[in-house]
Amino acid sequence: MQRRTFLSAALASSIVPELRSQPAPAWGGPVLDTHLHLRRDPDACFTHMQGCGVTNAVLLTRDADQDKAREEETRRKGHFVHSVSTDPTQPNAAEVIRKAAKGGAVSIGEMKYHVALDSPEMRRVYDVAAELQVPVMMHIQTFPHFAGELPYNTGYDQFDKVLRAFPKTKFIGHGDLFWANISANVPTDRGYPDGPVKPGGLTDKWLGEFPNLYADMSANSGNNALSRDPDFSRGFIDRHQDKLIFGSDCSCADGKGGGVSQGNNPEASRLAGKCVARATLELAKQLAKPQVFRKITWENGIRVFRIQW
Repeated sequence: MQRRTFLSAALASSIVPELRSQPAPAWGGPVLDTHLHLRRDPDACFTHMQGCGVTNAVLLTRDADQDKAREEETRRKGHFVHSVSTDPTQPNAAEVIRKAAKGGAVSIGEMKYHVALDSPEMRRVYDVAAELQVPVMMHIQTFPHFAGELPYNTGYDQFDKVLRAFPKTKFIGHGDLFWANISANVPTDRGYPDGPVKPGGLTDKWLGEFPNLYADMSANSGNNALSRDPDFSRGFIDRHQDKLIFGSDCSCADGKGGGVSQGNNPEASRLAGKCVARATLELAKQLAKPQVFRKITWENGIRVFRIQW
C-alpha cells in the first residue's frame, strides 16, 4: 500500500477532467470506510472521501504518524478515527499499541508483516487487542504482487486454532488469501481467483463458526471475491451480514479513479482507473438487501470498532 500511496500523490496531476467532474454518489446514508490509509498529505484523505461519497473513515496509521492522525481528527471533527500499526517483532510492540490506544487509536492494524498468524509475536498482539477491547486487522497474503515480495501472516489454513485460542479478540481478515478462501478451490498460481465459487471455503466456514471473526471488504481482493460469482455472493453477504465491514484500501487521488488506484499490483489491473470505494459500494448495493447494505457500510463498523462520534 505504501508504494501505491506514493504513486498516487506523485501522479495526482494526471487526473483526467472527466473523472474530476463526476459527482459524489449518494449511498442512502452515512458510509464508514474502515480501511483508509493515512496519506502523506492528510487533506488527501478527506478529498478521497468527498469524491466517492464516504462520510467517515478509520485512518490506518503507523505508530510514527499517530500525531498526524490525531491532528486530522481534530481538524475534521466527527469524520475520522484512527488505528495503530507497529512491527510485532519489536520487543516493545505491546507497549506501543497500549500507548496509541490511550491516545485514541480504536483498532490495531493493518498488521502487514512477514510473520505467521500463530507466531509468538502475533499472539502478543492478540492478547493486547483483547485487553484493550479493540479489533486487530490483518493482511493475509501468500502470492506475491511483485517479484521478491514475501508472504504476510502465513498459516491461514490453521487459523481456526488461533480463533479458538483467543475468543475475546476480534479479528478482521483482509487480503488475497483470506478472500480467495471463500471458495474451497484456492489456486496457488495467482492471488485473485476468478470463476464460480466452490462451496466449503475456509473463510465462509469460519465466518459462520467463530463469533470473533470479521471480514474487511476492501481492495481488489474483497471486490474480486464478491464479484466473481454474484449468485454465491448474494447468499454469502446475507449469511454473514453481521460480519462484513466496508473498507476501500483505495489509493486513487480523488475518490473518482484519478491518479493511481491499485497501480502497484499488476494482477489488480481490473480496477485500474477506478475508485475502489465506489466500485465496491456499487457492487454491495447490487448484491445486498437495503438493510444489509446499511449494516455493512455503517452499523457493523461502528459496532466492531466501538466508535462514538
